[in-house]
Amino acid sequence: MQRKLKRTYKFAFKTASYITVFLTLLMSVFLYIFYILDWIQIVFIALTCFVSSFVIIQYRVEQFIYKRVKKVYDDLTLLESSTLKKERITTDMATLTKEIDKYAKDRKLEIEMLKVREEYRKEFLGNVSHELKTPLFTVQGYILTLLDGAVKDENVRDKYLSNANKGVDRLIYIVKDLDMITKLEIGDLRLNIETFDIVELIESVFELFEMKASKKNITLAFDIDYTEPILVNADKERIEQVLTNLIVNSIKYGSQQGTTEVSIENLIKNKVIVRITDNGEGIEKKHIPRLFERFYRVDKSGSRKEGGSGLGLAIVKHIIEAHDEKIYIESEFEVGSEFSFTLEKAE
Repeated sequence: MQRKLKRTYKFAFKTASYITVFLTLLMSVFLYIFYILDWIQIVFIALTCFVSSFVIIQYRVEQFIYKRVKKVYDDLTLLESSTLKKERITTDMATLTKEIDKYAKDRKLEIEMLKVREEYRKEFLGNVSHELKTPLFTVQGYILTLLDGAVKDENVRDKYLSNANKGVDRLIYIVKDLDMITKLEIGDLRLNIETFDIVELIESVFELFEMKASKKNITLAFDIDYTEPILVNADKERIEQVLTNLIVNSIKYGSQQGTTEVSIENLIKNKVIVRITDNGEGIEKKHIPRLFERFYRVDKSGSRKEGGSGLGLAIVKHIIEAHDEKIYIESEFEVGSEFSFTLEKAE
């Protein structure tokens, strides 16, 4: 689409003024020396000189320079139509320089973001490959062993089929988590907001993982006795998943004979904050900014000490953000960690 040119006369005005002053002074000296100095003639000469110089300079500059300025604007528009505002372009060189500088900075920022995304994409694909290939190879190994003749031995057959089934379960677990986080990221997962007692929900999660915690002699407890219910407005099923992931993580990375403590505090009038604190191995500061990324691993050795899909914390973050709430983390390496999130308090 042809863009309308907005003429500016600043350059022509200044140049014509300089020429007028110079020629007027020159004519004044000439008339003073050879003729009688007449102020009316001086004013007439000045006006005539200014008008003629202004018209000639403006016309010539537009023909020689400003058409090229317009071409630069048009080229920029073709490259990125959203960069320049939908206004009449100006022949002012300062404005053009500003626009080009802005365009260059935007492109530089875009290139840097693309590099970061490409690096993230490569890392993400590598992590997905690592997470999927382990159970796949495990299942394949057991099935091939059975096909090679081990199926005839009932004890071996039952054991290998059971192990292969565990590998398939792990694959299903990872795929389900991937599906959930994809829906959360694109906003396709609807929340069923209801009023419920967060204390009761935490107690049910404690009961669910009491045996898992007892294997490491970890105590699951509240910071105080909550005798009164604390009602919140949220998706109960999703918040249960948040609590489950955070408490399971605290058990996984908690210290033997340690403690996982949950507290609920009033943050502001209509908000509560739920804190899950452990005295486990903690997290180094360099890992914290990326802790909620999909498949991001603190342990880079290539093998996990603990199971899981590697998506738990990413899912937690997206569920909390889907509620328009905040999640926080504080951790000190070899001391412990605290994950906390806010919820809307029911009236």
